[in-house]
Amino acid sequence: MNRPMKSISKVRLPEPIAATMENATLEPSLITVKAVLIIDNDGERLYAKYYDDTYPSVKEQKAFEKNVYSKTHRTDSEIAFLEGLTVVYKSNIDLYFYVIGSSHENELMLMAVLNCLFDSLSQMLRKNVEKRAVLENMEGLFLAVDEIVDGGVILESDPQQVVNRVALRGDDVPLTEQTVTQVLQSAKEQIKWSLLR
Repeated sequence: MNRPMKSISKVRLPEPIAATMENATLEPSLITVKAVLIIDNDGERLYAKYYDDTYPSVKEQKAFEKNVYSKTHRTDSEIAFLEGLTVVYKSNIDLYFYVIGSSHENELMLMAVLNCLFDSLSQMLRKNVEKRAVLENMEGLFLAVDEIVDGGVILESDPQQVVNRVALRGDDVPLTEQTVTQVLQSAKEQIKWSLLR
């Protein structure tokens, strides 16, 4: 029953498969997020931050946002693949939150960013995450996104840490407008942080 083993020769793959496999070896990168979007229930941009040149002009960005909104606003799923990109999203009352990454990006990482953003805003707005409240607190939104993602690199995924850092940055009142107690408290905090480093 012993059969002689045939020698294994190099298998030649068809050209399209070989080309795909060559392109599959991607350079490792920390950049995971391509964009963060918040769109209202009319499909209009409320907030958008792009971290690369996939859509270099505002016209291309708005066309992409319309496409994303039209493909996702009537579905109950949390993930979509559009234009070669991975889109994770969540809706709440009159807003749609989107985190976009490349097609090879880990959906769980993108979802962690999305959940962190939503939960941070929910805490900052006292669970009132709707268009009017977000528009009134755009500074907090900008700070939260900057704490979560910087240049496409995920920095934080814990909403409580984000809320704490946004609160610290929001407390930067000019020295002339602070009371003596506030100045002393600020000095204590700065000394504490310098000693912890």
